[in-house]
Amino acid sequence: QVQLVESGGGLVQAGGSLRLSCAASGRTFSSYAMGWFRQAPEKGREFVARISSSGRSQRYADSMKGRFTISRDNAKNTVYLQMNSLKPEDTAVYYCAADLEYSGSSDPNDYDYWGQGTQVTVSS
Repeated sequence: QVQLVESGGGLVQAGGSLRLSCAASGRTFSSYAMGWFRQAPEKGREFVARISSSGRSQRYADSMKGRFTISRDNAKNTVYLQMNSLKPEDTAVYYCAADLEYSGSSDPNDYDYWGQGTQVTVSS
């Protein structure tokens, strides 16, 4: 079992930055990969980024490359998403998720545990 709790969302103006955090508990954090996803109103859950269990490997959705950075601190059982140059179309609920089977996937169906989400709203 893994429990995930996101924090750090909020309201920001276009061009601004936010840093999301996701605190994990339960299974040994350094043993599984993590991902960030987002879901805008009336849209499906969209892949944002993922990071390997060690933190050495990251992957991003094309629209986030260069603006978002995923990182993790295994000593603190926390994964982060630094979001810069935010745009109104980044407005969504952001979720962190744990990939215990190390699928290497960007498909949300391949992730095993999810947080409750944190709202990010970018005003124009």
